[in-house]
Amino acid sequence: MIRSLSLCSLALLAWPVLVQAATPVNLRSRTAGELATLCSANPREAGSDAKINYCHGYAQGAITVELSHAGEKKPFCFPNPAPTRAQTLKDFVAWVRAEPARRDLGASEGLFQFLGERYPCK
Repeated sequence: MIRSLSLCSLALLAWPVLVQAATPVNLRSRTAGELATLCSANPREAGSDAKINYCHGYAQGAITVELSHAGEKKPFCFPNPAPTRAQTLKDFVAWVRAEPARRDLGASEGLFQFLGERYPCK
């Protein structure tokens, strides 16, 4: 009986944590501004892991597809050694924020424009 009460008490204490963990995070990145917002999520805020992971996954997927379809004429060329994904996306956020009109570009369009300017092929 005491053990049963202890388990119930523990379950009730854990309930707020379980409910908070189950709260979905809605993510979208139709524009470069929305993508930059996800990429610059504050790690101390709720849902930041999901936002940052989404940003990194979106960028990696978009870049991989773009380069695989580009053939000989690549729209951007990373140097060797390549910069880290985190640093590149931090620079992307700064690039978007530096010019308000960039926020309205499509997410992929803005990312590729940034990469073309930052890492042009020679």
